[in-house]
Amino acid sequence: QVQLVESGGGSVQPGGSLRLSCQYSEWTHQSDFMGWFRQAPGKEREGVAAFYVSGDRTYYSDSVKGRFTLSQDDSLKTVYLQMNNLKPEDTGIYYCAAAPHWWTGSWSDERIYVYWGKGTQVTVSS
Repeated sequence: QVQLVESGGGSVQPGGSLRLSCQYSEWTHQSDFMGWFRQAPGKEREGVAAFYVSGDRTYYSDSVKGRFTLSQDDSLKTVYLQMNNLKPEDTGIYYCAAAPHWWTGSWSDERIYVYWGKGTQVTVSS
């Protein structure tokens, strides 16, 4: 059972930055594809970004492309989501999730993800 723990959320003014971390308990092929989702109050959860821990493609939603960046530190078993130029509409609970390497369909479909963290709150407000 892979465990995911998010951290790094907080409150920031518009235009500010935050870096979210997702520490995973172990790497397996069953959890090689890792993504970030967010859920704003009263809205459905949406995919923000995702990539293969083992390398290969990276995906971003149109709403965050050019502002958010995924990275990783394999020695710490941690993936990061660097969020720059934050906007009020980026507010929400951010979840880390992991899917099998061999997923099919859409990277932003939460049904392909097997493991989920409990989330971390991000608030962007002046």
